[in-house]
Amino acid sequence: MIEVKDLHKEFNGVPVLKGISTNFEKGKTNMIIGQSGSGKTVFLKCLLGLHQHESGLISFDGRSHSELNIAEHRQLRKEIGMVFQGGALYDSLTIEENVMFPLKMFTNDSYSAMTDRVNAVLKRVELKDVNDKFPAQLSGGMQKRVAIARAIVTNPKYLFCDEPNSGLDPNTAIVIDNLIQEITKEYDIITVINSHDMNSVMEIGEKIVFLKNGIKAWEGTNKEIFKTENEAIVNFVYSSNLFRKVREVILSETNS
Repeated sequence: MIEVKDLHKEFNGVPVLKGISTNFEKGKTNMIIGQSGSGKTVFLKCLLGLHQHESGLISFDGRSHSELNIAEHRQLRKEIGMVFQGGALYDSLTIEENVMFPLKMFTNDSYSAMTDRVNAVLKRVELKDVNDKFPAQLSGGMQKRVAIARAIVTNPKYLFCDEPNSGLDPNTAIVIDNLIQEITKEYDIITVINSHDMNSVMEIGEKIVFLKNGIKAWEGTNKEIFKTENEAIVNFVYSSNLFRKVREVILSETNS
């Protein structure tokens, strides 16, 4: 479990995160949502250790992030897979080289063993005959699948995804959502997704943390979100007429 207690972060004396407490469980797709400026990106970067928080606790299965030494930080980093918003593939490297990159960084495996592992994860994300291609030769959806393959190649305990559906058409976004959720279950890992895609939230949001102005304004599941009376989350989620109508139908059925 990733545990967060009373997390505070500021920049130049301006508070950005104001005492956030929550936890993210294994085998679930945990989502962080909120408007621009809500603090969700800063929150994600604090979890990853890219920002140092002023106070509070971030604990990975009992290991306090701020108390780890250099060797322990390296071990934790090895246990983390990351899917970046734009994919962040290296244009000058082949797909095989891109996916193999974390293995070269964090393992002493033989080239043959690394190649076998690369082929295994590429097969898992349903990509074939792409090893020798370059990112520019693949579609946006295929590039995202390569990014997921690279993120899971080291068998991580924790998977972080920053806007994984950014730039994708709706059908491809559904494919990526389903793939992330399937991998979360199969690998029994802790997945944390930073997203503004409400379709993703409703489909795979088994745990949702909604941030507003640097505080946790609501948390719950994608089922509970339809029934909540929390004004902040209702106004955020149901700015879409479609979701508002769905909510009205669910509440009507519940009350009948």
